[in-house]
This record gives sequence, structure tokens and C-alpha cells, in this order.
Amino acid sequence: MKMVKGAAVLGLACLANSAMADDALTVYSYRQAFLVEPILEQFTQDTGIKVNVVFAKDGIAERIAREGRLSPADVVLTSDFSRLMELVEKDLVSPVNNEVINNNIPEVYRSPKNEWYALTMRVRNVYSSKERTGKVDINYEDLAKPEYKGKICTRSGKHPYNVALVASMIAHHGEADTKTWLEGVKSNLARKPQGNDRDQVLAVKEGMCDFAIGNSYYYGNMMMDENQKSWAEAVYINFPNQDNRGAHINVSGMALAKFSPNKDNAIKLMEFLTSNVAQQAYADVNMEYPVKADVKPSKLVASWGEFKADPLPIYKLAENHQAAVKLLDEVKFDL
Repeated sequence: MKMVKGAAVLGLACLANSAMADDALTVYSYRQAFLVEPILEQFTQDTGIKVNVVFAKDGIAERIAREGRLSPADVVLTSDFSRLMELVEKDLVSPVNNEVINNNIPEVYRSPKNEWYALTMRVRNVYSSKERTGKVDINYEDLAKPEYKGKICTRSGKHPYNVALVASMIAHHGEADTKTWLEGVKSNLARKPQGNDRDQVLAVKEGMCDFAIGNSYYYGNMMMDENQKSWAEAVYINFPNQDNRGAHINVSGMALAKFSPNKDNAIKLMEFLTSNVAQQAYADVNMEYPVKADVKPSKLVASWGEFKADPLPIYKLAENHQAAVKLLDEVKFDL
């Protein structure tokens, strides 16, 4: 397997030539190599199909658009829902109506037009200080209440994880009420939004705030990291809105590139990524929740207990994606 890392990798002609072979395909991936490579290696072992991979932290949509019909990209793997929406909005994907994939991925976690499919789930949790607050029953709506003044930490509101959360709030409450809520959350922040989700947990540990917004899988990854385990041990993981609609779910996903030169191989890979083997790998390696119903989460993730998920179809987030970005701009959330 040929792995090509970095957003600035050139040599597209060579990539395209190898991708045009009958036994090859090219993946553009926002997902990290440690997670993706073992899964793709298993796919190659099972099928004989070689996989070339371009890893990038950002800019994949722009790259595919720039490459146009000459793009070697067959499948795009994203780390969040907003990246999927970016591909759709820029008309860079091709619908896939495949019986195997449709049977493996519940309808709520795929596009109605089969433009994209979720591969894993993660919960947008609220972490609380073990020392100062204990475990809490909390709703996302509570974060705007006066009693949380100066107690909340979060990463940038413009990050795709938070944009998706705001989009879900719009779906449930409408734009006007969500704007009021955002203004309340902003006024309750202990510091200017910064860092990543792990940094918010560290801030709770260090006493900068009592509550932090973060994705569930980071908690598991911190527990497995000797350098960060003490951060995770300083907080409780709380699943929000358990007495009403359920916790907000975000997803990683995949899409077939619009000008895929190896469509048949690409669809074989997409089928594989929804199989029990690949779904279990996602669960065990990155502490995410499998999308396929009969695949169980890792033992560590299962130890956090069961939770009620918001049944809002993921595609409903797409309908409110631009509105969420607009509201975040209007309230100047990151300032």
C-alpha cells in the first residue's frame, strides 16, 4: 500500500497513473493515519486492491475542486459531518445506491440521496470536574443559564464539532432561540474559545473552568495516553439531555468522489468500511461508537454506560449548517 501524507504532497500524475490500474484506488483522508492505515491494509489483504492515500488536515474539498475531472480521488474520508457537507455543497461527490452499504448503515446516519454515509458516531459531551461539581444531569440548554457564569470552556465555535451542535440546536429550537442560547453560552465562558477538545479537559483539571464541551472519543483516547490520563481522571463524562431528546451525535463519514476513476473499487472499499471488521476497528482503535447496529463499542467506551442519542437524522444538520455558521458569526462567539 502506498501512503502519501500531507496536504502539500505533489506528484498527482504518478498518483493518478497508479490509481488507474485495475487493482488500485486513491483515498483522500481527513482521518489520521494511525486509524486509517490498518483498516485499508486489511482491505488490500482481503481484496488484492492497492490503496493510495493522501492525508490532510484541511483543504481536501478545495484540492478536488482544483483537480476537477483529472482528480485521482476515489473515496473521501472525513473526520466530521461538516466536512461531508462541504463536499456536497461544492458538488464534489457522486451518489452511491448500494444494497450492502444501505443495509449496514441505518437510514438516520446517511444522506437521503446516498451522497454520503456515516462510519462512526461520537457524542458531544459535557465534562464536569470531579473535585468541584461531581457528575451532573445536564442539558445543552443549561449551558446558557446564569449559574454557569464563568464556568465553561470550549474550543472555537467555528470548529465543525461545534457548528454541528449549533445546527442541532437550530433544528430543535429555531434560529431565534438558538441565537439567544449562543449569547448565553458565550457570556458563561471562563475564557476565550481556544485549543482542542483535550485542552478543555485539561482546563477543567487545572481549575480554569468547571465544565467543558468535548467529543466522547477524546475521553477514551486520553485514558489510553499516559501523559493525559490524569486529565481524563479529573473529570466525569456526562451525556446531555438524557431526560428529553437525547445527546447530540456527530459522525465521521465517507463519500464517493464525483470524478472517481476507479468507481467499482471505490464502492468495494466503501462496502468494506461498513463491514463488521472495519467498524470494530474504528471502535477499538479510536474509542468511537460504531454506526453498524450489531457492532459493539470497545470495553472502555462501554464502561461509560448506555446513553440516549438524539434521534434527529444527521442529514437534518445539513439543512441548518449554513444557518449555524451565520449565528456563530452574528454573536461573535470566538471574540
